Amino acid sequence: MGEGRPSGPRSQKGARTRARLLVAAKEIFEEHGFLEARISDIAERAGLSYGSFYHYFTSKEEVFREVASAQETRLGAAFTSKQHAVPGAPVAHIRERLSASIHQYLADYRDEADIMGVIEQVARFDPGVGAARAERHRRFSQDVARIVRHLQDGAQADPALDPLVAAQALTAMLTRFAEAWFVQQQITPPFDEGVAQVVAVWVNALRLRDGGAS
Repeated sequence: MGEGRPSGPRSQKGARTRARLLVAAKEIFEEHGFLEARISDIAERAGLSYGSFYHYFTSKEEVFREVASAQETRLGAAFTSKQHAVPGAPVAHIRERLSASIHQYLADYRDEADIMGVIEQVARFDPGVGAARAERHRRFSQDVARIVRHLQDGAQADPALDPLVAAQALTAMLTRFAEAWFVQQQITPPFDEGVAQVVAVWVNALRLRDGGAS
């Protein structure tokens, strides 16, 4: 990023120290929010001096962006680690796989609701966090679009759907639903019931059917 950028860890010890700072930063952001969090608090929580922080990060903004990126990557893994579309698979099988991915995404979001709430807030006023988050959402939508295309190729989903448009709509619904549920607590259904409702929306939107059906 420039000459002022820290050199970063060059050894296993340095890598462990940097990881410790990231853990500490996540905890401080969860407890105090982004605006009230201080670099001195992060360094102290990590058991380091204030100056040591700057060996690994240039600013509070930089360490926050890395914390946010790690959380987004964890959530996105729910739809990149599984193969959802199997040619000729029955709807029950496809639904089971989609259900597992949606369940994982929502469970991970619930477990990280404190930091996700901070990320949602910061993304609305920090151009760097907002842009990085938008890019990760774009990749997330592309992963889901690939699933939709595979299902269409197997005559298992509505062929009239534009895969990317459908994926954008479904992922936007999922991410916004998670925020409303776990961060804002606008709804409070039992966890399994909430997951089942989201799965039903996805299945109905894609018009899933057994392969080869008209």
